[in-house]
Amino acid sequence: MTSSKEILKHADEKMKKAVEVVREELAKIRTGKATTALLDGVKVDYYGTMTPLNKVANVSTPDVHTIAIQPWEKSLIGPIEKSILAANLGLNPVGDGALVRVPIPPLNEERRKELVKLTKKFGEDGKIAIRNVRRDAVEHLKKAEKDEHMSEDERKRSEQEVQKLTDKFIKDIDALLATKEKEIMEV
Repeated sequence: MTSSKEILKHADEKMKKAVEVVREELAKIRTGKATTALLDGVKVDYYGTMTPLNKVANVSTPDVHTIAIQPWEKSLIGPIEKSILAANLGLNPVGDGALVRVPIPPLNEERRKELVKLTKKFGEDGKIAIRNVRRDAVEHLKKAEKDEHMSEDERKRSEQEVQKLTDKFIKDIDALLATKEKEIMEV
């Protein structure tokens, strides 16, 4: 990478990925409302292969306190229940012959505060990743200037652009955190 455009484009892509990782992690956090994203990480033993739950069953939310899982094969009800319990999500699935129902218990105040701390940790991890991308981009810019691929003025302009990107993506993470925190603390 030598041109400032390439360095900025690369930094932009990496920062977008960091925000996306935070968004995905926050989607997995339980807010007391049923969402199919809670079970995204669950894998089921399907004929000896660990398969994502949504590839062997229809996962839906019939109401705000229940996730319903309808396996495509009735023989999967037991393995689905075991997989959800093994995922340590604090959920207790109940099989009823054709469906697996997962009741979502309401959160107590202490658990809500723990979840807010967890969201902040994910947010901080994302911000650190973005700052690391900024640092790498600035190093690439300085190296390009040193190797005489760009002028000092171009490097300084590009560094300002990198900082603008950094500020923008950190704001995006802050917005995600604020939304998730509000969801968690709503009773």
